[in-house]
Amino acid sequence: MTIDHTTLGRSSLSVTRICLGTMTFGQQVDEPTSHRIMDRAVERGINFLDTAEMYAVPSTRESFGKTETFMGNWLAARPGLRQKLVIASKIAGPSRNMDWIRNGASDLKPEDFKAACDDSLRRLQTDVIDLYQIHWPNRNAPVFGQMYYNPSKDRPQTSIEAQLRALEDLVKAGKIRYVGLSNETPWGLAEFIRLAEAHGLPRVHTVQNPYGLVNRVVDNGLDEVMHHHQVSLLAYSPLGFGVLTGKYDDHGIIPSDHLDAARLSRYESMRKQRWSRPQTLAAARRYNALAWQHGMTPTQMALAFCYRNWRVASTIIGVRTIEQLDQCLDAWSTELSAELLEAIDAIRLEIRDPAQ
Repeated sequence: MTIDHTTLGRSSLSVTRICLGTMTFGQQVDEPTSHRIMDRAVERGINFLDTAEMYAVPSTRESFGKTETFMGNWLAARPGLRQKLVIASKIAGPSRNMDWIRNGASDLKPEDFKAACDDSLRRLQTDVIDLYQIHWPNRNAPVFGQMYYNPSKDRPQTSIEAQLRALEDLVKAGKIRYVGLSNETPWGLAEFIRLAEAHGLPRVHTVQNPYGLVNRVVDNGLDEVMHHHQVSLLAYSPLGFGVLTGKYDDHGIIPSDHLDAARLSRYESMRKQRWSRPQTLAAARRYNALAWQHGMTPTQMALAFCYRNWRVASTIIGVRTIEQLDQCLDAWSTELSAELLEAIDAIRLEIRDPAQ
């Protein structure tokens, strides 16, 4: 089974349409296991790996930077592999109650870009990051489960133009190749594109946002902006932090002492997120039942929905075991019928996006 490649935005980056997300490495996955998972992904043809300075997740003072360190050690032990891979990382946005990132600063300053990038390069043990993304907006914006934009919360912060100029310095220094965004809104993406074109600054080639059956907010306008500006979607959480695998269907959130306790069960910070809302779990049960009715597992249907979606350039999968990795990669061959896609849309028409 060969996984297709695609080119990200207007860049020269050719990547597999499945990307290995690594945020579990360093908190939920130890270093030897993370190395085995990355080895297996490469063995099966994956050339695209995504990380971030704030990983592992759940983010703590102790886990900050661990994922990049694990990946850097893995690369260093495999000479010649780096040039075959596309490595993406991210600079964290303004503090979200994480005082271990830039002392909890509420603004991402131009000088922070250089310092953060240099630290990531050191941990990754590489000379260049292929795709460098702003992890979340450096402004008041409705992200991470916020339903509405509230202009009363706007505060003076480093402008988008100043952020682009800081990224330009990194491109000129040869430290990064291309620029992307994450957890971005339609207005934010359009403004980044407008200012880049007006001032000859680095153009955004990707947006990494949540996308899956329980959160299709991308379909509400961001997809139009991305299509017309030739910006690629990197879809994260295609399985909704596990709710679209069916493992929570019978028990709700599994008690933390359960033998197979998963992320939403094990970590209090995750149980408070949009993925564990009662309405999200209820919606997931509807989609999961639909998958079984059509002769496939919930995981297969949820991943195939992203893999075959015209909006998605590459789907980011996060795993804790090689077995999970193989299941996600095997789902590449799953096709969804027109009838099934209509049934999926019918559920969404009724329940919309509970994990927004």
